[in-house]
Amino acid sequence: MRLLIQQVEQAYAYGEAAYRKGNLAEAKVEFDRAVDLMLSSGIDIKADAQLQDEFDRVVDGVNAMEMEALKQGDGFVPKAEPSPAEVASDVTFEVDPNIVAKAKTQLATTKSDLPLVVNDYVAAYINFFANTQKGHNTLLHSFQRAGRYKAMIQRVMAEEGVPQDLIYLAVAESGFNPRAIGPRTRSGGRAGGMWQFMPVGNYGLTRNAYVDERFDPEKSTRAYARYMKFIYDQLGDWYLSMAGYDWGAGNVQRAVQKTGYADFWELYKRNNLPAETKNYVPEILAAIIIANHPTQYGFDDVTLDPPVLTDTVTINYSVDLRLVSDVVGAPTDELLALNPSVLRMTTPPDAPFDLHLPAGTATLFGERIAAIPAAKRNAWRYHRVAAEDTMATVAREYRISEAELAEANQLRFSDSIQGIEALAIPLAPVAAPPANMLLYTVRRGDTLVTIADRFGVSLNQLRRWNNIAGIKVEPGRRLHVAEPAHASRASRGHRAASGENGAKAHETALPQGSAAKRNALPDAKNPLALKAAAAAKKAGARNGEASSAKRSRTQMPATKSKPPARKRKKSTR
Repeated sequence: MRLLIQQVEQAYAYGEAAYRKGNLAEAKVEFDRAVDLMLSSGIDIKADAQLQDEFDRVVDGVNAMEMEALKQGDGFVPKAEPSPAEVASDVTFEVDPNIVAKAKTQLATTKSDLPLVVNDYVAAYINFFANTQKGHNTLLHSFQRAGRYKAMIQRVMAEEGVPQDLIYLAVAESGFNPRAIGPRTRSGGRAGGMWQFMPVGNYGLTRNAYVDERFDPEKSTRAYARYMKFIYDQLGDWYLSMAGYDWGAGNVQRAVQKTGYADFWELYKRNNLPAETKNYVPEILAAIIIANHPTQYGFDDVTLDPPVLTDTVTINYSVDLRLVSDVVGAPTDELLALNPSVLRMTTPPDAPFDLHLPAGTATLFGERIAAIPAAKRNAWRYHRVAAEDTMATVAREYRISEAELAEANQLRFSDSIQGIEALAIPLAPVAAPPANMLLYTVRRGDTLVTIADRFGVSLNQLRRWNNIAGIKVEPGRRLHVAEPAHASRASRGHRAASGENGAKAHETALPQGSAAKRNALPDAKNPLALKAAAAAKKAGARNGEASSAKRSRTQMPATKSKPPARKRKKSTR
């Protein structure tokens, strides 16, 4: 109990510190962790007055700070810039004959590996993006942001053998924002990432309690390219494939079978496509044409954002991004931006992970991370000693005792730390109960879908483990969010909402874990402690571990006989 409250207090304190610095994303992660520690502890909070008081204090404090943040903007949620498709969703277009003639003339000199066409539908979008301030600004920002990822996307498209101009689907999907979240669907799920994949679907993207690779720019791009190629193999036409990406390939196939026309424009004119999908393809074609002739359409002020450059190291241990921040000297916000697939500030404990670092810091990372025992990298910190530091001031900064600090670094309590380069900070790890004991108390506004999304499990699993149907669940009910010990291991599957057959959800159970002793040292001596002791004796010592640099790779799942439904049929943007 005492350890739990101590961990909650520590998470809350970190969140409050991040909030005061204006780092709202990091603050939200820490506040969520403080609340989740209590809700998933397996302890009945209401039956313990001390825990109830702590819970109320934390929740009230978080709510007060979020209300304060709401007065300044959107609370802890960063304000999302709408995509060009969202901006154009409710616009009534007028066809300008001059735009049509101009675009048709330029089509002859437009370089594209897609079969481009200009008609009234495409010209209406060109007119909106070129001649309205709202349309122009939104597309301009999308083009600018594309600079961060364009080279990477083009490389992946070439490697996967799909048309380069399919890059412009990201204009409609997210405006090239890798952290974009779509509107909540009727089932409660939300599409996510640059390419707006839904939480279910077997695309070769890992999704669990620690990472969601829908938000990894390169891995999601590779999944997107492979999926588009897969749809094309089914439909045999790139316009139909684009429509299938938006609406579902099975739905497009049924529309073709119903009308006898395997032609997007025929399906458009016969109203056999939903409104959003009818607009989807013309909008993308308009973006391609404008991108090829930017100055002719008033986009001569496009300055591309600089490309995202990183060092990538593959690690096989769990590490907290705050420790990485300490080690490489980069702000936590920058590391979160470089690793958008990380969900909880900590990389997975039981699987390799491609960690993206600021360019030029891989060697420094390898040298300094070796000073922290591998088993402690998900909790400990790395503190570079400043001239004014003492054992007491460092201990006070991290809310630990001087004795703990001295022991972790194999120093005597009375030793001076002057002349020591850095100290290991022995913070307590987050205690994780065994998977078969993991429970969650339902909050107001929760549904089974949102809870499944939060814990990286499927809706069918939640229903099976808790013997319930539907998606509604009453607040206060405690649910198993990992497989209980008595549950049988039935085969897992998910039939997509759009009616595709045989589409299996990508499911990953929460990793198992156990609470670690607070500051237990490994059998081998702490490398940073050895350095500290050596510095005190004016000698040097070093040992460590190496991390190998490599490019990100994604494995494609086995080909299914029918494509999985990528995303929901959206109503209005």
